[in-house]
Amino acid sequence: MERSIKKTTTFFSFLLFVFFSSYAQNANKQESLTHVINALEEQYQVQFNYAEDTIEAILLIPPIKSLSLNEALTYLEDQTGLLFSIMSDSIVLVKPKEFMVLCGYLRDKDNLQPLASATVQTLNNSTITDENGFFQIKVENITQPITIRFLGYKTIVLRYDQFSKSGCEDVFLFPNLQSLSEVVVSNYITSGISKINNGSYEIDFSDFDILPGLIDNDVLQSVQAFPGIQSINETVSNINIRGGTHDQNLILWDDIKMYQSGHFFGLISMYNPQITQTVTLRKNGSDVGYTDGVSGTISMQTNPSVNNKFNATMGVNLIDANAFVDVPINKASSIQVAARKSISNFVETPTYTAFFDRISQNTEVSNNTTTITNSDKTFDFYDTSLRWIYKISSKDELRINFINVYNELQFNENALVIEKAESKESNLTQNSIAGALHYHRIWNDKLQTTFEAYETDYKLKAVNVDILGSQRFLQENIVSETSLKLKSNYRFNDVLHLLSGYHFVETEVTNLDDVDTPLFRLLISEVVRTHGVFSQLGYRSINRSSNFNFGVRYNFIEKFSKSIWEPRLSFSQRFLDFFTVEVLGEFKHQNTSQVINFQNDFLGIEKRRWQLSNNNDIPVITSKQVSLGLNYSHRDWLFNIEGYIKHIEGITAQSQGFQNQFEFAKGTGVNHVSGIDFLFRKHFNKFNTWISYAYMHNNYRFKDLQSNYFPSNYNIKHAATLGVSYSLANLKLSAGFNWHSGKPTTLPVSGNEIVNGEVNYEAVNISNLEDYLRLDMSALYNFKLTNKTKANVGVSFWNVLNRENQINQFYKINSEELNETNQRSLGLTPNAVLRVDF
Repeated sequence: MERSIKKTTTFFSFLLFVFFSSYAQNANKQESLTHVINALEEQYQVQFNYAEDTIEAILLIPPIKSLSLNEALTYLEDQTGLLFSIMSDSIVLVKPKEFMVLCGYLRDKDNLQPLASATVQTLNNSTITDENGFFQIKVENITQPITIRFLGYKTIVLRYDQFSKSGCEDVFLFPNLQSLSEVVVSNYITSGISKINNGSYEIDFSDFDILPGLIDNDVLQSVQAFPGIQSINETVSNINIRGGTHDQNLILWDDIKMYQSGHFFGLISMYNPQITQTVTLRKNGSDVGYTDGVSGTISMQTNPSVNNKFNATMGVNLIDANAFVDVPINKASSIQVAARKSISNFVETPTYTAFFDRISQNTEVSNNTTTITNSDKTFDFYDTSLRWIYKISSKDELRINFINVYNELQFNENALVIEKAESKESNLTQNSIAGALHYHRIWNDKLQTTFEAYETDYKLKAVNVDILGSQRFLQENIVSETSLKLKSNYRFNDVLHLLSGYHFVETEVTNLDDVDTPLFRLLISEVVRTHGVFSQLGYRSINRSSNFNFGVRYNFIEKFSKSIWEPRLSFSQRFLDFFTVEVLGEFKHQNTSQVINFQNDFLGIEKRRWQLSNNNDIPVITSKQVSLGLNYSHRDWLFNIEGYIKHIEGITAQSQGFQNQFEFAKGTGVNHVSGIDFLFRKHFNKFNTWISYAYMHNNYRFKDLQSNYFPSNYNIKHAATLGVSYSLANLKLSAGFNWHSGKPTTLPVSGNEIVNGEVNYEAVNISNLEDYLRLDMSALYNFKLTNKTKANVGVSFWNVLNRENQINQFYKINSEELNETNQRSLGLTPNAVLRVDF
């Protein structure tokens, strides 16, 4: 851990140096208009009269001191777009012009062709370019950003004074070389959710509508709305993409790999929804720049643009209080900061109680021996996130990210020891801290490069006391990872581009078990370094009906001298105007996985620990996947169906969470999954309805344990959702059913449950738990508090029917008797939110 702390400290020292150096360099160039006016008043002995909101947030280079007063005022008018009128010998009146008009011709930077039907908008006005690329738009305030968007090109956001004032000049857009992707289906489930032509799905929270049971934009709860994605136990720390385990998901936050995903040990996402703008989900067909995630990828991104106007929001719900600010530093730089803190220290709400009971169910926190009682149970969490963007020049951009997440659970064990009352504390902490640097350079019209570096650290620690045995058991699981990636994107012409790059990853995993009585200490620390070289050719037809990406990634694992080749493919073809066929395929690998040694590890709360492959009894996990899909979208009707086959090799029995005859077995095997994902959606008037269905056939084979294939622990054969949402100008309502067939389970043989002091189980996973059914509802209402302040209020109800869904079942022998334990889902759980946007 000392190595990890030193690496992290060095990394963040470098980031802070870059931040403050860049800021100091840029801040010397411009000053606020308020400061400039104060200097002019002293220089010319005049008084400026103005309204504060007229000049706020305006930055400019001060006029040179040799100018006359009239020349200085003319300079200010040119730079700010305001009127400076001399009313007398000593009074200068400052006021906005009635309106300003910006006009221009929008063109492709490469071929100078006009771009028709592009969107040009201010905060209050919008227009589109004509067939010649011409636009004209009214601008009320020079500080308002002007945004120009066109599909397939990089969006630009500039202020009025950053455009030419000499006339209707040409404005150039650069093709988006990083991704030649575009929307195939908009409003895939609801507003803000889109299907992209490279096979991925995108959630844009800036345009997001509402989903049943959610009133905050919980990132990892939202992705479960897609068919084929679910959590078998309702937690975001156990998301199953097409039947895979959670550790087979690559989770990225602004391109930083994260090894922790939830607060409340999985009941809510740890990623602050206020700073996360978009989420991209890939079930298959990843581009070659990604490694890890043999089952799928969930990539979260903050706003990629420099903000020119101060924004802030504060909110509170029945779980936490949160705040977010987006602060422009100057025209070229802005910083975002977000933070959340649980409110359980101040008040224990019904939502908190339901969450706490759910995570502590059937664990040492809620259960103990008859002679031991637990008291003073407390839970706390917080997270902080930062994103800074600096537009060094029109060709250079620097981004710095930081995230820190913390969970803590504490309780006291109380007992009479030799007729004396004693109390000792047990606790569990879970912490992630990470930072990244991202530098993007546009060399010319054809070539762009990106350099990415991150350090991510995760630590899970538990101290479990046995008050009767005078024993203290310490467990730790630590992951420290460093990544360096260099990517280049070369555009040959309008239809072909080439993505290439190099990727280095060093991962260290440390596991500690420490017992004081009897004295025992086991510390295992391992490091794996991987080098990756990748290249991918992309094609998009002129009419954008055909999209094709094919690439290969070569990986070399130093420790094992192991080479792995990974081809990747995505292809989509639009035909008959409203149909799109899609073919996706990929080979992937990963060096890390999560295992469960004993069900009571880490107090039984977060019992999974990360481990590294050793290329022996813990192999490198590899996967192969292919899928074929068809989309139909026309006049607010949507139909999507996709069939897939996925084969994963190198899984271990300990990583699958067996609680039957294989609970303590060790062995390696394969996981074979095939299935169909289906979605039907219809939008009419102000209503939006959708039905999704997923069929899956999910099997294991562990040769050392059982010769033939048997059902996976995550084999949910049938899963369906039915949802409806209703939207007015200020009101959003949503309700939905979630149903799936029961989780596989292994029962004792009826009438012969115990043999030789052990549970006598039937064949593995041939039985199922009862079916799962849940109804959720949510409502949001937004309104204005003032002209510049908006508010949102909302309520949600999870499991409205208060159905006790059975999510797990296992058996233990106690005093020669068989005990059955059933774990239940969350019952009726309300939540409410109040948010104010400034």
